[in-house]
Amino acid sequence: MNLVEKYGRWALVAGASEGLGAAFASFLASAGMNLVVVARRREPLEKFGRELEAAFKVQVICISCDLAAADAASQLQLATRGQEINIMVYNAAQSYIGSFELKTPNENNQIVQANIITPMNLVQAFGEKMLENKKGAIILMASLAGFQGSGFLSVYGATKAFDRVFAEGLWYEWKDRGVDIIACCAGATSTPNFIRTKPGKANFFAPKVQAPDQVVRECFTQLGKRPSFVSGRGNRLAGFIMQKILPRKMAVKIMGDNTRKMYRL
Repeated sequence: MNLVEKYGRWALVAGASEGLGAAFASFLASAGMNLVVVARRREPLEKFGRELEAAFKVQVICISCDLAAADAASQLQLATRGQEINIMVYNAAQSYIGSFELKTPNENNQIVQANIITPMNLVQAFGEKMLENKKGAIILMASLAGFQGSGFLSVYGATKAFDRVFAEGLWYEWKDRGVDIIACCAGATSTPNFIRTKPGKANFFAPKVQAPDQVVRECFTQLGKRPSFVSGRGNRLAGFIMQKILPRKMAVKIMGDNTRKMYRL
């Protein structure tokens, strides 16, 4: 698929300075797309932007923005005013691993803001123009943690369930209007954030950890074909067993037990 011909010249990647976001940005730049890259930390973002410009000869605009801020979507709309966005990737997410009651309401509210409110508002802001132009694409990063209750990831898992269901609903609404939208449901991925959590050995049957570029490549093979997908063969098999074969109670227990073991909770 020629992304520029199909969708246009400019893509926005939120949460772009490392990990999956950086992999999405690199993939899009390699396809000849100019980029608006967004992340909270300005210095690593600008360094990454210069590297993309040098490697792929594209234009890169860097925007420092805290996507957990209540006005994050408004900030990005203002910063990109006059700039048409043809593909939007929302990869940014906040999370914590641990017991729900140990976090403050404000900390949990920030997770909801970054993972639900900001992407929802950005989809509306940029999606309206895509619908007017009858072309565009939106990718929302979801997670296997959102397919059932996920102990010690309770708030994060719930927000990722929203992202998947939201994308699936809009896929139906927009599928005949020229705008492709998909939820990419990833499992464990070897991003810097994942590595920083220092996960221990998972259950023997746990799917293999994927590399960010593997997830990204698979996402673009599925874009325009389905409302959501699970990245990685092992993750798909695990998801099938958890969702189609096991009782719901057992699926929730397996998820919580595995997280407890990995992080020694």
